[in-house]
Amino acid sequence: MREGSRGRWLFAVLAASAVLVSGCSAAVDPEKLPGVYRGDDGGQIELSVEGTFSATGVTLREGTDPVDFHGSWEYEDPASNSDFVYLLIEDGGLGKTGGIQLYVDDQDTLYFHFDPDGPITQKLDKTS
Repeated sequence: MREGSRGRWLFAVLAASAVLVSGCSAAVDPEKLPGVYRGDDGGQIELSVEGTFSATGVTLREGTDPVDFHGSWEYEDPASNSDFVYLLIEDGGLGKTGGIQLYVDDQDTLYFHFDPDGPITQKLDKTS
């Protein structure tokens, strides 16, 4: 096989693999996101159908105490990054923080990940 043919063949295989792998990730249906999500450590987030949320005992950063807050939420589906739920915090519930991102792993799992180089801060699984 000639060198040029090998390169095109490799490119075709890699391109086909990328298309197949990208098709494997499950799409998130924002209408199915409302519900109660709980973490193993007791934290809970409830997303309502009306677009409000309440958070109880949620750990936002490693080494900090759990906090409670509430507000409104909306689903964001950026084309090139991770899907996330944007939590708009009301009444200064977290001091100067006005909003935070709650990432969507799949239809039934949400998580906080504040430090891109660090571990996931808290994972929450849907219970209802």
